[in-house]
Amino acid sequence: MSTIAPPARPLRDDVQPTSNETLDRVLTGTITALPVIAIGLAAWQAWGGALGYSDLVVFAVFYLCTSLGITVGFHRMLTHRAFEAKPWVRGMFAIFGSVAVEGPVVAWVADHRKHHAFSDQEGDPHSPHVDHGHGLKGALRGLLHAHVGWIFKHDQRALKTRYAPDLLADPVIAWVNRTFLLWVAAGLVLPFGLGWLLGGSLHTALTGLLWGGFVRMFLLHHVTYAINSLCHFFGSRPYDSGDHSRNLAWLAPFSMGESWHNNHHAFPTSAAHGLRWWQVDVSALVIRGMERLGLVWNVVRVPPERQAAKAR
Repeated sequence: MSTIAPPARPLRDDVQPTSNETLDRVLTGTITALPVIAIGLAAWQAWGGALGYSDLVVFAVFYLCTSLGITVGFHRMLTHRAFEAKPWVRGMFAIFGSVAVEGPVVAWVADHRKHHAFSDQEGDPHSPHVDHGHGLKGALRGLLHAHVGWIFKHDQRALKTRYAPDLLADPVIAWVNRTFLLWVAAGLVLPFGLGWLLGGSLHTALTGLLWGGFVRMFLLHHVTYAINSLCHFFGSRPYDSGDHSRNLAWLAPFSMGESWHNNHHAFPTSAAHGLRWWQVDVSALVIRGMERLGLVWNVVRVPPERQAAKAR
């Protein structure tokens, strides 16, 4: 008896073609796996009492710079245009975000804009709620896809010319995008160098690379991934955003304020995601500080009446 295969889902016209999916998955898997191995080495080092102050300093410096590169640079400035900035400020934050090794800036921005265009609907690159089944098994499958599985797939990745034409035409951002591998390398060389300067030995240089390079990468990657997965599944929904986005308070300090995710989806262009005085948002504080220094301007703020209109 012959069986008729279900018709293949037609390829969307807003999906970025991939020239070599196998190579892309190998590289993605390598970037995903190496920090996991590094966590084991770091745990062994800490357990053995060999964790030094220089390791923590290097980790803190590079975590702060790269996380703000993602939150202030890639996300609020470039994706949502929540403020305008001097060209060197745009370039600096684009470089910091590239050092985070979450992908080239144009692809990152395009995917995130597509996520907002189709949030938790067909077309969203990383929704935990679309086509993953029902019950506990479906929920777990959806969370895994939204957290890390989607980066290995290419059926919903955003077409750059459609979702980020402004960045392709921006000479500063286009240059940072073209030189992405240089910034990946810098994200490993610079922690090595800072560890050497602080500790004065090859040992502290190597442990600086471990903590400021790979451990930092592991933590930042999974904090970012958690915004896609956990913040569309768990937490509060004070605003009517038309999707499953939620606020997850405990994640806010690690994500520099990104986990006030329901706030963000309700008001995507807002420079601040923490809309209450008690909602920790380091990224918003950085933007406010730069505004006072005259480095950024036209900072988008949401007036109370708009917030009240969308309150659930």
